[in-house]
Amino acid sequence: MKTPPHDIRVLIVDDNPLVRDLMCHGMEPYCQVIAATDGADALLKTVDNPPELIICDFRMPGLDGRQLYEKLRGRENTRNIPFVFVASRGDIEEKLRPAVGGGVEDFISKPFFVADLVRLTKKIVDRLHLEKLQKHATRPGVIQGRLEEMSVTELMQSLEMGQKSCRLSLRHGEDRCALYFTAGQCKHAQLGATEGDAAVYQVVNWSDGEFEIDFGASSDRETTTHSTTGLLMEAMRLMDEASHSQVES
Repeated sequence: MKTPPHDIRVLIVDDNPLVRDLMCHGMEPYCQVIAATDGADALLKTVDNPPELIICDFRMPGLDGRQLYEKLRGRENTRNIPFVFVASRGDIEEKLRPAVGGGVEDFISKPFFVADLVRLTKKIVDRLHLEKLQKHATRPGVIQGRLEEMSVTELMQSLEMGQKSCRLSLRHGEDRCALYFTAGQCKHAQLGATEGDAAVYQVVNWSDGEFEIDFGASSDRETTTHSTTGLLMEAMRLMDEASHSQVES
């Protein structure tokens, strides 16, 4: 069973107990969840022990989401916490996006499916987990870990979101693969004699093994033909197609 990156602390703020509980339940497998009942409660919990990500409703009685965001941005120890706003599309476009500019990690428009919120915020959690590993790496500029902890898909998504340039080395049994990224885009992949897109499609479903990220390694070769997201989407399509073929046969 895969071990979730529980070292990332996420504060979920919503005055609606049903919505808050649903969001907390959805995120619990992937991080440490702290719940806050409103903006004032969130402010106290954040100042006392800053989380690494805040998911916050906009419209709340008393201290609303925007006011909470502004107060936290005004404090040295909380100003850089990634912030995700949950709000109506109208509030996002008319009141939030113009006011907060590019300082917010993302916006989630209401109504929303919890699965969609989890999918988006999990990518942020994975990126934060990778950044934490980088800070505590025993070798400068090199991160090592196991694919049981972070899958190939999660690693590639995190590198894309963080716009990282590096070499991602993967080991699965006797197989070895190297993927080179430039500003988050996978430009070259090598798996034995297989290169490019085909190499990526083969390693995406590796569920166990080891990985190493070397931020000092690079390659001038360009063998892939899609963006990182495009490669992952096509890999998922091919795996889905293969599973259907097996069922039919």
